[in-house]
Parts: sequence; structure tokens; C-alpha cells
Amino acid sequence: MQIQDLGSLSAGTTIDTDLVIIGGGPAGLTIAREFFGTSTRVLLLESGRLEENPRFTNLAAVESVGEPKGEAQARKRIEFHGANSASWSSDSQTFGARCRVLGGSTHAWAGKSAAFDDIDFAVRKWVPYSGWPFGLETLNPYLDRAAEVLNLGPNCYDDRLWELMRIAAPQPQLDPSLLKSFFWQFARSRIDKLDIMRFGPEFVTYDAPNVRVLLNATVTRIDTNETGMEFERLEVSTIDGVRSWVRAKAAVLAASAIENPRLLLTSNRVHANGLGNHYDVVGRFLMDHPNARLGHFKVEDFPAVVKRFGFYGLKHRGRTHMYMYGLAPRIELQEQERLLNCAVYMMGVCSPDDPWNALKRLLHGKSPKPISDLLRVASSPGLLAKGGGMRVFESNAVPERVKNFIVDAMIKQFPNFVVREYQNRGVPHKLTGLNIDGITEQRPDPESRIILSDKCDVFGVPMARVYWRIDDDARRSLIRLSHLLAAALPRAGLPAPILEEWVAKERPQDGVFIDMAHTAGTTRMSDNPKLGVVDSNCQVNGVAGLYVAGASVFPTSGHANPTLMILSLAIRLADQIKVDLAR
Repeated sequence: MQIQDLGSLSAGTTIDTDLVIIGGGPAGLTIAREFFGTSTRVLLLESGRLEENPRFTNLAAVESVGEPKGEAQARKRIEFHGANSASWSSDSQTFGARCRVLGGSTHAWAGKSAAFDDIDFAVRKWVPYSGWPFGLETLNPYLDRAAEVLNLGPNCYDDRLWELMRIAAPQPQLDPSLLKSFFWQFARSRIDKLDIMRFGPEFVTYDAPNVRVLLNATVTRIDTNETGMEFERLEVSTIDGVRSWVRAKAAVLAASAIENPRLLLTSNRVHANGLGNHYDVVGRFLMDHPNARLGHFKVEDFPAVVKRFGFYGLKHRGRTHMYMYGLAPRIELQEQERLLNCAVYMMGVCSPDDPWNALKRLLHGKSPKPISDLLRVASSPGLLAKGGGMRVFESNAVPERVKNFIVDAMIKQFPNFVVREYQNRGVPHKLTGLNIDGITEQRPDPESRIILSDKCDVFGVPMARVYWRIDDDARRSLIRLSHLLAAALPRAGLPAPILEEWVAKERPQDGVFIDMAHTAGTTRMSDNPKLGVVDSNCQVNGVAGLYVAGASVFPTSGHANPTLMILSLAIRLADQIKVDLAR
């Protein structure tokens, strides 16, 4: 595989290839991977480089004029997104969390993966604009292929998982007429045994002579023929403004649900409204997964709840995989009460006096109370020593086969401990409680959208102006699920949760909701061009040879983390492009 920086080429260079992929995130890299060993010449364009750099991260800046807004939301976004990304800034990315680096969002994700439910694809009378052009059965052949890319276990996310794990389902069961089990699993790195999957570092290890990667290559315009009906070429630029061209038989736009509509809208040389936008749909139906804290448990109740709703290990084909246990409302209940698809899960609370956080503040010179932080560090030698031990485990001092054996055994026997190690990247933290978090889909809303800003980036391209709306049904659905949980747990002999005040008093307007950086829907799929940007094969309506990959094509988003579904659609699209190129 050839990896170059666009800056190493002469200005004005024209590169010819068969397939060009815009974006080096999970969708783009997966499509490129599907062409390994073929005769198709593939060129992948990544705006950033192999490592994150603030100069490139600034290219992801947006102008947000909708949700999230307010100090409480801003603080929660910093706490959530800031903990996962080394270069993310709440000042420039007031909506979303994107990484301009090969591997894209997997530099900042938690690895959580799950498949959508059947209902997520269905037309629901209580959810306007719902329904995909096909059902889950169409994607089933691609789910296992996507799981293999993500280094996942079996694609099983309901109570059938107990049988696969060869353990009895916890008893007594919660009311099965109201609640159902839902599991997520975690994508594990093949390179770093104590990390989750990072697409960039793994991708560059493959040998694929027909694939070429250009770094520092930001696409600034998509050009078609003079009728606007066929893709022709791309204009690309280095961060320093040195421009070149790429000509290809086909192009895949896989640059995120913010950049995908932005590029289509700015590519307006033939059609004034942009590509694929004859009916003003590009950028509309912006969705994310609204997330909120719903409640918590007393410290003394922590062990009993974690034992039931913690993490489980499953050995499959010589590998051990981690699954996280949560709950969702029954499909029949969703229909009966006009609820959206949503779920709850339990999250450990890190102590404010955690010594590792104190040490990090001191090392980075950001401690507001250095004396207090020094005392925290000095009072916890056991935790600090354990952290040093994990660093030794990560080093070359421990053989790979020994690491594999130890990690697999730990996942099987102590999955909750291992997940904390993954989440904290091998650094132990002092946990003092357990929260209940909720995640929900949204109603597709044409007024929730991305348009072009009056402000421009360093290339002179208009920035994305984001107007994200959180609908009342999303808030109401999480409140209802919270009350179902609060009633069901004591009946099953489990501790009762303490609901947040806004939940207990059913005041949805007081809830602190943030985006989970699961942006979707802005180039939605539909067989009706008046309601979608791409057709059921993910080709841009009216533009031959131009395709879109990623969550931006989702008509609805379910509540599940989107990466597994993104990859399933990407693999399906790669198969389709092979057929189209052969023609």
C-alpha cells in the first residue's frame, strides 16, 4: 500500500484512478479494504495525517445554531467528548466530535457496537418519515462481514445471547411485556490488547498494492459533466492551499454526516442548489442520539446492579468478546404508547478525588489546586502502582501470546474489570457510584438540518451551519423508559434507582441532553427522490458514479451505536460498485 502526502506532489497534478474514496474513517477504509487484491485502482483521500494535529482538527469546525446549547450542555459535552479525544475542542466543534486523521472517529470512540432492530427499518405510523427502502434481512448477509472487520463476536443482541454464553438468564426476569434485553459489544484492537479498534493504525499494516492513500488531501469540490448527471473529478487541496485534481470512474463520499452534505451543497457549479439536491433534501433530517443522565444508584447498591447489568464475556472462534447489558422498551409497547426506540445502560462514576486524574492535571500544568492534587496522588500508592503494572503489560516485555491468553481469560472471568481497563486505556480509576444513562433515536425532522454558513474555512469553502433539533418524543420516550425501569427493578429484587428530578417530575424541558457524535440522516436513503438524496444502492440521485457511505444515508437511526450498521452498508456498497465498474 502506497501512503503519500498530497504536499509531496506538484501543484496542479491530475491523478487518474478507478475508484476514489473521500474520507479515511471507518466507512471509507472498509470500502477500500473490500477492494484489496482486486484489479481496481483505489485512491483514498484523507484530509488529515496519520496522527492527530490541531491544525487539521480545526478543519472540522462548525457553526452551531441549535442544540446543544446552554452551560449545562456545554459542560457535559466537554466531560463526555473531551475524555475520548486528544484534539477535540468544544469551541470549534459545538456539535459533533470528528477527528481529521486516518481512522476518523475511531480515534475518539468507545468501541460500542450493535445491530439495529427490525422496527428501525419499518414504516411506523407514529414516526413521520420512517421506513427504509429495505428491511434488516437485506443487511443480514453483510452484518457478519462487518463484525469480522470490527473484530466482534456473534451478532446477537437480545436474550438469545445467554445461550451462546452458556449461562442461565438472570432471575427473576424483568416484566417481559414491557422491557427487553439489549446488548452492545466492544470492538477490540488486533494490535493493542488493552485498546479498542482504531481503524487507522490497523489499516496501514495491510499489504494492498492496488490501494493508494493520500494524506493532507482535503476535497474542496466535486465536479460532474456539463449536464450534472455524471461524476467526473474532484478538486483537492493541502492544508497550505496547494491544489490538485483527481479523475475517477466512480467516487464514494464517506466524510461524515456533516461533511457529506456540506460537500454536495458547495459543489454547485452546474446545479445552483448543489449535487443531488433537486428537491432541497440535502442536509435535512439531521439526527443524532440524544443522551441524558436519567438516574443513579446508592453507593451500597453498586455491586448488585453491576452484577446484573454489567459486562459479560463470550468465547467465540478462539477469541473472547465483551458484551454490555442494557434494557429497551418492547416493540409492542413502543407502538401502543407511540414511543421511540431507546435504551438504558449503567455507567460507573469516577471519584472527584481520583489520583490518576489529579496526576494528569499536575503533569499538564492544569491543576487549579496543586496542593490538594499532590495529596490525592500521595494517598493512593496502590492505584498508581497498579497503573504502572499495566504499562509493563503493554510493553514488549510481555510476549503477544501471553497477552492474548491473559486478556481473553480476564474478559471471560472478570469482564467488568476488563471493560474499565479498556475505557481508561489501562489506567485504573477510583469508582464511587453507578449512573443510569439513556440513549434514544429521534423523529426524522426536515427542519433539523445542515446548511452552508456565511463563514468560510481556510480553503474559502463555506463552513457547515448546524441546526440540530431534539424532538419532544425523544425526551418523553426516555422518561417513560426510566419509570418502567424504576418500577421493574424492585419487583425483581434489585435496588431501586434514584431518578433525576427532571425525570421523576416528568419535566422533559429540564433534562440536560447532548449529542453522542452519532450524526446521521443528512443524505438520507429513499426510493422517492423527493424524500431522499441517495437511492437504495447509495448512489446520489441523478448523478451516475457518485455514491455516499456512512450514517448520513440512514433514514432513521435506531438507538444502537451506528458503526456496525455503517460498515454493513459500506460492504454492501462496495459489492455494488464492483458490479457497476464491471459494466
